Amino acid sequence: MKIDYFIGIVPPGEYVERVERFQRKWIRQSGVEPHITLKAQGGLTPDKKWLGNVKRVCENISPFQVSLGKPKYFGNNILYLSVDSAELHTLHQKIVKEISPSHELIKRYFELDDFVPHLTLGKEHYGGNISTPLSKDGLTEMERAAEEELTPYPAFKVDFVRVYELDIVKRRYETFLDIYLGG
Repeated sequence: MKIDYFIGIVPPGEYVERVERFQRKWIRQSGVEPHITLKAQGGLTPDKKWLGNVKRVCENISPFQVSLGKPKYFGNNILYLSVDSAELHTLHQKIVKEISPSHELIKRYFELDDFVPHLTLGKEHYGGNISTPLSKDGLTEMERAAEEELTPYPAFKVDFVRVYELDIVKRRYETFLDIYLGG
């Protein structure tokens, strides 16, 4: 049994619901609630020894603002909402450096210099069969609809980060722990 974790930032509840309603038009079941990825799986081991390090980093970071923006693509097969926040980059770098994943894991999960904060809307192919794949046409349709249905894109205060754990029975990432910023 493989236990996977990652760390994300959750938009305000009403916007999470709005994105989930939007996604359900194309995707039967998403593998996780809408979130901004802060730290991918690399180095987040099942023993959870990294958790204390993440808590220490978060204690020393003040709450900050994040703005969601227009849809963009990774390649041509992952559609996401863009994210703007210098503080988010700083928090990402501090957490990655504290956890110290291998260079290979940093590259595999596009961290540090390759980090692009984002809120995924849909993917052409999902790994691990966690969700329903979309066609390229479906992604194009989703992009057009997002510009109408998900605007205005919100700006919001981040005062906690969420650690997600993969529930292998539900085939979905669920909340494991919320860690508040600034102690």
